[in-house]
Amino acid sequence: MGCDRWVMLVIPIIYALSNVSGELKRFEQPSKGDGSLSFLVIGDWGRRGAFNQSQVAFQMGKMGEKLDIDFVVSTGDNFYDNGLRSVHDPAFEESFTNIYTANSLQKQWYSVLGNHDYRGDAEAQLSPLLTKIDTRWLCLRSFIVNAELAEIIFVDTTPFVKSYFQDPEDHIYDWRGINPRKHYIANLLKCALRESNAKWKIVVGHHAIKSVGHHGDTKELATHLLPILKANNVDFYMNGHDHCLEHISDTESPIQFLTSGAGSKAWRGDVKQLNREGLKFFYDGQGFMSVQLTQSNAEIAFYDVDGKILHRWNAFKQFGDHSSI
Repeated sequence: MGCDRWVMLVIPIIYALSNVSGELKRFEQPSKGDGSLSFLVIGDWGRRGAFNQSQVAFQMGKMGEKLDIDFVVSTGDNFYDNGLRSVHDPAFEESFTNIYTANSLQKQWYSVLGNHDYRGDAEAQLSPLLTKIDTRWLCLRSFIVNAELAEIIFVDTTPFVKSYFQDPEDHIYDWRGINPRKHYIANLLKCALRESNAKWKIVVGHHAIKSVGHHGDTKELATHLLPILKANNVDFYMNGHDHCLEHISDTESPIQFLTSGAGSKAWRGDVKQLNREGLKFFYDGQGFMSVQLTQSNAEIAFYDVDGKILHRWNAFKQFGDHSSI
């Protein structure tokens, strides 16, 4: 079965199968009755409510209700400091179920793994047993959400980063299902993107392609993933990893790089290359991001821990056109 053919599978089977050597799994996410779509994006959050995680969650709940969100996207590093120990780790409920309690957040959560998640039992987060504990939870290494108006491709970026393999320092990574690394990455790139009729094309990964935050650019993604995003006319690349909120416009394409990694602990004053060309917005405190889509408009907004809008940006499309500011 090639990458251009897709099937919808029930969740237990999806979790049981590998999505490395074959095509990525696809999930159907209905849009609203008027065809619009809205969701929140949060990353780098799971600290049992500490470092303002609970306050950010409270504001997410308020904004989720106001925007009538359809789902939530997590950009990874879901559980600190070292992922989950097992499917029975109480951190799952203590950092997720018991924190994001607002009615508006009782929607599907689509999550990818971050580098901290790979430092624990990475496969625990992929297990259907967690979905039995909290039905909102859906996490795979890489997968696709067809939201009618938008196609959202979730990409497992941690295996791209060579240093995690060559110089792991004192960390132990759970590379089950990843090695050989080059083969895993090659298959992922082959199946991650394809022709799509969706009005908006979005890719979600944990690591930034472009960032002025602590970690900066991820050179492996800039080399291997970015050319594919450009070739497929992707509108937005959304990530976490840097504990900040950030918006950078690509200078060579219409792609917008959007960082939402401020779900709990932030890194105040940790900024690189602040004069970066294309930088639209940077905030080194806690917060989250919202996305509202229609056939002709995309509105991106960033919020701080008090729910204040820090930055708002709009893109517009005409029939058959790519986005324009």
